[in-house]
Amino acid sequence: MSTEPTDKNRATAAAILPLVGGPDNVTSIAHCMTRLRISLRDRSLVQDEALRALPAVLGVVEDETYQIVLGPGAVARVTPEFEALVEEGRSAAPPAAAHPVTADELAAQGAALKEAQKTRNATPFKLMLRRIANIFVPLIPALIGCGIIAGLNGLLMNLGWLPGVVPALAAIASGFMSLIAVFVGYNTAKEFGGTPILGGAVAAIIVFPGVAKITAFGTELRPGQGGVLGALAAALLAVYVEKRCRRLVPEALDVLVTPTLTVLISGLVTLFGLMFLAGEASAAIGTFADRLLSTGGAFAGLVLGGLFLPLVMLGLHQALIPIHTTLIEQSGHTALLPILAMAGAGQVGAAIAVHCRLPRNGSLRATIKSALPAGFLGVGEPLIYGVSLPLGRPFVTACVGGAAGGAFVGLFNQLGIAFGSTAIGPSGWALFPLLDGTSSLGVTVAIYAGGLLTGYLVGFAATYFFGFTRQMLTDLNTDPDPDAPDPVTGPPKEPALA
Repeated sequence: MSTEPTDKNRATAAAILPLVGGPDNVTSIAHCMTRLRISLRDRSLVQDEALRALPAVLGVVEDETYQIVLGPGAVARVTPEFEALVEEGRSAAPPAAAHPVTADELAAQGAALKEAQKTRNATPFKLMLRRIANIFVPLIPALIGCGIIAGLNGLLMNLGWLPGVVPALAAIASGFMSLIAVFVGYNTAKEFGGTPILGGAVAAIIVFPGVAKITAFGTELRPGQGGVLGALAAALLAVYVEKRCRRLVPEALDVLVTPTLTVLISGLVTLFGLMFLAGEASAAIGTFADRLLSTGGAFAGLVLGGLFLPLVMLGLHQALIPIHTTLIEQSGHTALLPILAMAGAGQVGAAIAVHCRLPRNGSLRATIKSALPAGFLGVGEPLIYGVSLPLGRPFVTACVGGAAGGAFVGLFNQLGIAFGSTAIGPSGWALFPLLDGTSSLGVTVAIYAGGLLTGYLVGFAATYFFGFTRQMLTDLNTDPDPDAPDPVTGPPKEPALA
């Protein structure tokens, strides 16, 4: 069997490691859909420009953790290789010789930590949103896989093809969603410092069929009532109860008493309080989304599509995952995601305009060429952090393109042609297989494609005509690219033969 893919991923990890300060500078490693996230001891050891220059690196992001954008698929393969290299480097490193720490060294370390803290600006609100996002991000691969299978199943059912396969595909697509509350509970307890399996056990109560025999607040409960929001609340309560028990229960009884009290207390509160309250909250989210798009779809799409890029820039877009997941639980799709995806279309249009307006800036044009394929597939970070955001104005005009595309899609929701995505994660062209709605598949695809085209065109036009000042064009169009035509004289002439 060929080892070329593994060698390629290991080579990428090996190229990244020394540029982030080596194994001893890495304190933790994780990844999301597109980014390798690492915590660092000393931020000053990182070579940002050298990292950006690596072919496999699409961009870097400074946040609570240092984030290296590798793209979907690649990050899941590079991360384990990176973890292995860090472990190998630590075990092979000779013990450092002890030496006294001077006051100047301590002062320098303190100044570096202070600057890093100032840079991160880790407010409690942002930290909480990131922790909630960390609960749902690991679920995205399963949501994507099951969502695509659900879309395929719906297509086969509408066409009347393979009737014997349709029930099997329905079971495969629905199995994960029927138990997603358990996975949310497990990840919640893990993220907030509790025992993961206890969080999952408490959340499992929500999907247990026997809850239909229980009455709370004067109504009979329904299996699954409260969904992921109820699971999140139940697991948070379980973590709190478990931590209290760990402090109060004698050590000799801890292994018996703590799990029992955690599941019992949290379970009772979940059954006779949280399921009902979370169910009401989930219903309110669904009702609000429906009314928002059915009554003010064009304006709502304008606002949502225009503001999504700043959320991505701040890393806060993942906080929307619980809302998307709740909508998918209720109606089978989230109507918000196709609208938010228009922000990426505006970004692509803006990047193409930058490419056209700066024919002599070879380095920036090369960055755009390498990042555009990912941009068409909905991975916007390389274009955001490598092109539009550093330039300033093109970031704003990209948001204008996203707003126009969002208004286009929102308008059709307002006209009664509602549709959404059966899963979360993909965007751009990658969202086509996940589209589902009240109209035919052809109409749904046509409207979404029309929104993307609107975003591309408006993002391009806004950036081409308003994305640069004269001074910007003068300053930025000075890196000669021998392959680029001169904007005045045209393509370079061939040298005359002697």
